[in-house]
Amino acid sequence: MGVIDEVYGDLDADISLDEFRDAVEEKVEQMGGLADEETAAMLIAHELDEDEVNGVADIEPGMDEVKFIAKVTSVGDIRTFDRDGDDEDGRVLNVDVADETGSIRISLWDEQAAAAKEELEPGQVLRIKGRPKDGYNGTEVSVDQAEQDEDTEIDVQVQDTYSISDLSLGLSDVNLQGKLLDTSAVRTFDRDDGSEGRVANLTLGDETGRLRVTLWDEQANTAEELSPGIAVEVVDGYVRERNGSLELHVGNRGAVEAIDAAIEYVPESTSIADLQIGDTADIAGVIRSADPKRTFDRDDGSEGQVKNVRVQDETGDIRVALWGEKADFELAPGDKAQFADVDIKDGWADDIEASAGWQSTITVLDSDSPTESTESDDGDATGLDAFGGDSEDDSQTDSSNDSATAETGADAETDATDGTAGEQVEFTGTVVQAGNPVVLDDGEETVSVETNADVHLGQEVTARGELRDGKLDAEDVF
Repeated sequence: MGVIDEVYGDLDADISLDEFRDAVEEKVEQMGGLADEETAAMLIAHELDEDEVNGVADIEPGMDEVKFIAKVTSVGDIRTFDRDGDDEDGRVLNVDVADETGSIRISLWDEQAAAAKEELEPGQVLRIKGRPKDGYNGTEVSVDQAEQDEDTEIDVQVQDTYSISDLSLGLSDVNLQGKLLDTSAVRTFDRDDGSEGRVANLTLGDETGRLRVTLWDEQANTAEELSPGIAVEVVDGYVRERNGSLELHVGNRGAVEAIDAAIEYVPESTSIADLQIGDTADIAGVIRSADPKRTFDRDDGSEGQVKNVRVQDETGDIRVALWGEKADFELAPGDKAQFADVDIKDGWADDIEASAGWQSTITVLDSDSPTESTESDDGDATGLDAFGGDSEDDSQTDSSNDSATAETGADAETDATDGTAGEQVEFTGTVVQAGNPVVLDDGEETVSVETNADVHLGQEVTARGELRDGKLDAEDVF
């Protein structure tokens, strides 16, 4: 066997051996003796195989033909349709396939569809040749040829039910359960064909993480029908990437449904003291104060809205600006909340502040919600785990070093940080930590109160008693 025959034997192309030999001879003549038959044969083989793409992500509408290898992730049902001028119905089978770069839908027709329905199952690897086109859910490939490849491994998971940490780019037909953390309003947009599209977002959490879910068209209304805090199941979603993060998308084939299940979401957070300008971070704490929502005019003439809240953990506090529909979120002093994916920016008076926009998630946490956070250098927990602890060590806050103004019975003002033993003072504020000690905040200062009184977060109380070493030993709380 000559070198031309060997190269042709490895070639997967619709060309006869004689045609290939003629092409090689023509290439040798074109090269003017600069290439021998082997080099010319390799060049011709490369030209014939240039429709082979490196991965699913490279496939685009407008390509004449593509060849690629992918794993079957789901097999649909055969649909029939009327063909123009033909008495016999047409048949089509949609199959979702994926590789490590992404996922795509392929369409098999008529006899090919019937055979594929009998033989294909999720997990099989296929060698596919076909013609890309624009489909209803993005790029699709109309298959000319598909055959099973038992020797190639593709690292794409295929399973019945997923947790958030299981997801990877390219997955489709995904069923996932999670706790609904946040919803968005439905937004409309114009498609290239003149039709109107609809889109909305949900944020879900489970034991393994947090995930944004994008709902399209008929499914978008679901975002306005469900309330945060419930458990939901996403059915038949597909994974896409946006701004470097994975998202789960739900089209008309899929659904999001409320379910009766207990799903734990453990939020992680960065200590407020560790935040730096330029960070995109998750923070959690107790709401110290919440300003009224205000509106403003944008440069384009539209109206925007914003609301500021101040959030405190055991390491410090920070103002969080809630923009757009986030400003409608109901938060009151004493609420525990997590603000995920907020941007840390330069604020007023050389202070930093957090900005919560459309991509951010706000989750109101139960008082006993577990949280995870980073650890300080000495190994003590930070974040909501430490804030509001019941033990003497855990309950120490920076408030014992803050200045707090209190009124005496004679209406004279006394500086709480003076710590004069036996000094009778009175302090009124909102409970931002319940337990022993209780921490009160009047909007400007905080004070630690030793008391056995039964108070709750957000309650406004007055504590009266002796001020000792920066702590108020309350004789009366009312």
